[in-house]
Parts: sequence; structure tokens; C-alpha cells
Amino acid sequence: MKLSPRLAVLLAALAVSACAPQTSSNSSSDKDEKTGTLRVWLFQEVGNKPKEKAVDAVVADFEKAHKGTRVHVEYIPVETRAQRVKAAFNDPKSAPDVMEFGNTDTAGYVKDGGLLDVTKEFGAWKESKDTDPTAKTSVTVDGRLYGSPYYVGVRALYYRTDVFKDLGLQPPRTMDELASTARKIHAARPGLYGIVVGGAYTYGAMPFVWANGGELATGKGGSYASAIDSAAAQKGIKAYTSLFGDANCPAAKCAGMGGNDTITAFAAGKAGMAIGGDFSHTAVEAGKVKGKYAVVPLPGVKSGSIAPAFAGGNNIGVLRSTSHRTLAVDLMEQLTSKKTQAAMFGAMGFLPTFADVRAQVAAEHPYVKPFAQTLSAGTKFVPASAGWSQIDSQLVLPTMLQEVISGKKDVGAAAEEAAKKMNDAFGSVG
Repeated sequence: MKLSPRLAVLLAALAVSACAPQTSSNSSSDKDEKTGTLRVWLFQEVGNKPKEKAVDAVVADFEKAHKGTRVHVEYIPVETRAQRVKAAFNDPKSAPDVMEFGNTDTAGYVKDGGLLDVTKEFGAWKESKDTDPTAKTSVTVDGRLYGSPYYVGVRALYYRTDVFKDLGLQPPRTMDELASTARKIHAARPGLYGIVVGGAYTYGAMPFVWANGGELATGKGGSYASAIDSAAAQKGIKAYTSLFGDANCPAAKCAGMGGNDTITAFAAGKAGMAIGGDFSHTAVEAGKVKGKYAVVPLPGVKSGSIAPAFAGGNNIGVLRSTSHRTLAVDLMEQLTSKKTQAAMFGAMGFLPTFADVRAQVAAEHPYVKPFAQTLSAGTKFVPASAGWSQIDSQLVLPTMLQEVISGKKDVGAAAEEAAKKMNDAFGSVG
């Protein structure tokens, strides 16, 4: 999509306000070469050409500003990133200087000693003051910063405008209304899920926990204890798992669904509602419901409130092994600058992490508004512990949800078991 003239003017002004790079001093390399080749790893996206075009523009400007410097960009598959990154941390000669990574990976990469501490540089960067607070949290471990937010993604409530109009329904304003509306839709249209939900959809379930006052864990400074078995968290788990069953989304079909499955079902016209991200917009637009849906923030417990959403997204950081630390930090800032993030929104639909740029694109692209409102209402993030990667890979939370959905365990027993597994993971990393 093209950027509007207003946004183009904003970006032109921003381009001249970039500050000069400052030298880092905590690299594991004793070199800080001012020329040579910088290697960059970015994620390969579905339909990657627009991303490549936006990145190429940044690279061209960077090389022009830094004589004798070349930037080599490699796009790596997301599915194999774990192996590639592990190898890079173990062998600096094979490592890039700058790297894109998922924001839930930050703490683990810091524990492995792979990322450069850029606290000083980020703080001195003029644009950083407008960074979304939760996005900033995603690059923060023990009070230090290890990268710069690249884009942010949140989820909201997609709903079928044609179905709601035919049945005389209004978008739900509370979680209780969400559940009752879902049942009404399924009762009137048995071929539709009222709201399609997934037992393997962790970040679709978590807003129910957070809206009811629960947390994933408590603690700070890398030391965490699970809170998923608290009374408030259990209330949220119960609210989410109550959406499974013959009155809405049958357990036999929905218990194994993940986030992509739910969006696929909604886009195919099989559901009245779904919890999907701003990043789901393209898929829904390409589906059967094009022109027959709208999006509102996922409602909270109280009427008119917005449920806290998980702030997903990616970051870009510098590896400690770089021998071009000053240049690498500068390139990190240029790849995550306001100008670049606006261009990446135009290319890929990625939501900017800067409040002013996000407000501008939301004003010009109506579909962004509910997601921007969700971000403004306050979002949540996972514990900044290397143990989170274990919790995620071991499917601790999906298993908990599925045990409740299947009736194998009640909420209390399932949450207690999940809390034990989470604490084991937190404890294993110190």
C-alpha cells in the first residue's frame, strides 16, 4: 500500500533528525571497525518482496552515509531460526552483526550471551522516546536493553457484520456478552461457530486471564514464579474454556486449533467472530468474508473496557561478537527508525512501535484503529526469563487449556500442574 502525502512529509522531517551513533563498549570483540561488510539476518516473510524493497532502501542510504561500508542481508526461515542462532552464538565467525528476532526470544538470547547491551545508545537516540512502553519491555532484561523494537502486533475481535445485522446483534461490550453473543449466533446458525477459539491458542486465551486480574507470573530481575494458578487467573481460564462445547465451538473440533486455524476458519466464513491480529488482516481480506466483517477491541470484564492483549512482534539487535559495533548499532537504529517502520507498514502491514507514527497510519487506514486502541489501553508481555522459551516449547499453557476443555482435569488441577511446570522452567535457568 502507498504512504499518504501527509505521512511522507512526516517521514521527510524525521529523516533529518537522526542522531549520530555512539560507541558501544560491551562487545565480546575487541574490534570496532569503521569500514567493511556488515552481515544482517532478517526473517523471511510470506510474500517477502515488499519487505526486501523497504530494507534495500535503508541499506542504500546507510552505505551512502558510511563510505567503505557494505551491508549484506540474508533472509532466514523463521522455522529454522533457533538452530541458526544457536550456531551463530557458538561460532562468531558465522554470526551476523545485526539480527531480527522474535520479542519472546530476547531473554533467552541474553542468557546465552549473544546480544549486545545497547542501553546507552538506545537512550541517546532521539526517536526512542516515542517507543511504545510494552515494546520497549520486550528488549529489556534486568533493566538493560538488548535491541530495538521493529514492529508490534496485537489481537482484537473480528466479527461478521452481515451475521450481526441479520440476527439483530451488537458487538459485545463485555466478556460475558461475548460468550452469550457467541451462543446466540451458533443457536441461530448451527453451521457457524459463534466465536471460533482454539485450545492451542495461547495468546488468544491470555487476554481472558489478564482481564480478570490474573498474571502469567510474578517477579522481576530474571527471577519469576508462576501465577497461572491464582484465583484471578483461574477465573480467566474458566471464562476462556467455557467457550468450548456444543453451544459454540465443539471441543472435538476446536481443542486442537491454534491461532492460524481460527483465522482460517473465520476467513472461510465458518464463524461469527474470531480473535485475530492486525497481522491477520491480509488473510481475512483474501477470504470469503471480505467486505462482510469489522474489527473492535476485545472487550474486558467491565462494559466498555478493553481486555489487555499480548504485545507480540519482532525486534532487531546487535550481536556481541560483532567487530563493527558502532556501525552495527547505527544500522540497528536505521532499520527500526520511524521512517523505516512507516515504510514497513506500507510494505507488510506491520504496526509501528512508535506512538506518533502508529497514530498517523491509524488515522489514514481505518482497519488499524481497533488495534491502535488496544495498544493504547495497555498490553502485556511474557516474563523476561530464559525459562519462557521452555514453557512455550513444552506447550505448558495449551496443555493446561486442553485438559480443561476435554474434561480430564478441572481448572484448579490443570492450573496447578501448569504452575509447577512453569516454576521448574524458571528454576532451571536461575
